[in-house]
Amino acid sequence: MGLRRTVWCGEVQASGVEVTVAGWVDATRDHGGLLFVDVRDRSGVVQVVVDPGAAPEVWEQARQWRGEWTVAVRGLVRERSAANVNPKLATGAVEIVPAEVAVYGRARPLPFQLDGAAAVEETTRLRYRYLDLRRPDLQANLRMRHRFTAAVRAHLDAAGFVEIETPTLTRSTPEGARDYLVPARMAPGRFFALPQSPQLYKQLLMIAGLERYYQIARCWRDEDLRADRQPEFTQVDIELSFVEAEDVMALAEGLVREACRAAAGVELQAPLPRMTYGEAMVRFGSDRPDLRVPLEIVEVGADLSGTAFQGFAQPLAAGGVVRALRVPGGAALTRRELDALTAEARNRGAAGLAWFLLGTEGEPAGPVAMRSPIAKFLAPEQRAALVERTGGAAGDALFLVAGPAPVAATVLGWLRLWAADRFELRRGAWRALWVTDFPLLEWDADAGRFVAVHHPFTAPHPDDLALLAGEPARVRALAYDLVVDGTEVGGGSIRIHDREVQSRLFAALRLSPEETADKFGFLLEALSYGAPPHGGIALGLDRLVMMLAGADSLRDVIAFPKTAQAGDPLTGAPAAVAERQLRELHLRADAVRT
Repeated sequence: MGLRRTVWCGEVQASGVEVTVAGWVDATRDHGGLLFVDVRDRSGVVQVVVDPGAAPEVWEQARQWRGEWTVAVRGLVRERSAANVNPKLATGAVEIVPAEVAVYGRARPLPFQLDGAAAVEETTRLRYRYLDLRRPDLQANLRMRHRFTAAVRAHLDAAGFVEIETPTLTRSTPEGARDYLVPARMAPGRFFALPQSPQLYKQLLMIAGLERYYQIARCWRDEDLRADRQPEFTQVDIELSFVEAEDVMALAEGLVREACRAAAGVELQAPLPRMTYGEAMVRFGSDRPDLRVPLEIVEVGADLSGTAFQGFAQPLAAGGVVRALRVPGGAALTRRELDALTAEARNRGAAGLAWFLLGTEGEPAGPVAMRSPIAKFLAPEQRAALVERTGGAAGDALFLVAGPAPVAATVLGWLRLWAADRFELRRGAWRALWVTDFPLLEWDADAGRFVAVHHPFTAPHPDDLALLAGEPARVRALAYDLVVDGTEVGGGSIRIHDREVQSRLFAALRLSPEETADKFGFLLEALSYGAPPHGGIALGLDRLVMMLAGADSLRDVIAFPKTAQAGDPLTGAPAAVAERQLRELHLRADAVRT
């Protein structure tokens, strides 16, 4: 190779020492006969100063260099003059005077400049991802990801876990999202599926007696994408035997705390607070509450009992609720904004959105006054009760939704986050908590049956097991989610380890005996051979690193991500394949090719 690196660019410090650095030409500057070249590698940048009088051969070579050429420089390190010290660089107090240089690769003009790449259209950056990844911020994200996974492995190894790989070619089982399918050449008309998670395999490992398993697992889901979702993703997958929910949560909490500290110096509260699903939905309208937002939903139905306003009276008479959200500063909202909020509330299932803008009567310290089209329908004591219950003050807005409890939660939960954005209400970061006691099942109107909230292997709460056949909506799950700043970063549960209970749950999901035997017969058989009680959790590695990095998209913490259309501009995937390959797989492509 010629010149061999002896030190990283960003670590050049001691003057009077001969070093050899290698990397990319970050910038060149010709200052009246002296040529200044910044050479960059993954550790940082160092300045090289070429004097044509002192090294004419080096000058002739270096003056041809252009941005992003790969080069090597051997020379003597010297201190910069006081006037030329750059405090922004780790190497800003020194520079290299070269005695020998080499060029390893010339670069064509770049499709975009790296220092302005953040403003370049994303598809273009992904088309040239190997150039995009030269940016220091993206490289820092990937190093942070490495530190996170290294800390995970060290923590779990010390806790007695075994890292085990599970298959990426498996069978399709109903787990909530659409599978990616892989045709099996040796079994015409049959397909493998890429796993949405290693769920069943890790349960089988518990039955096998491994007791403590983990995997940095690749998973695939064929679903619509967004900033925090990719078709292929990575999770820290954990399962352990002879445990209860408290054991799994304690393990995961310690693991995440240690990994966040090691990767980014982030300190999580200890211990993390707990909140039941029911409490979260009532207070925050979401099962992943963002605790940075200092707004809470309150029940006001009792304060409006007997109201003449039918928009409240009828839902209450039908067994519904009336809930309110106070928005500080909301009295400044325009009528156009209020109308838009009302329209969005209807789009989200509400019959309407009642609003009250609070001011004062007379002197600034006078009683609170309400401005609203429906204020006249409320008795004075009801208006006063609303203000007291919500803690309203002059300048605030009160928003009320009446109807079924799930609708009120959905609409006011959305409005709470909208208000946080509109009035910049979020405070702090890394506000984490556990959400527990989820429903085991929920009604799917489109399917006309109950479906699993998490997955169909989650254990029901023992106290609710008798409700499974007759009142499945009331059954609680032994499930738990880890939520950080309004984002679910992990979820898990205690699993069903009893074959009879698992069969009862399949029946509650209206799976026929034939479908159960076809899709899950191997699991039921395994459960009949002495299965231990077990549970686990999966932590979203991509999502956690994205939050640690302060990135806006998962694509900023994944080396080679897909676009929002699940495509790869770099390789052109997905792509058409040769007819010969299709024939070998006994397939025919009917889609129109473009």
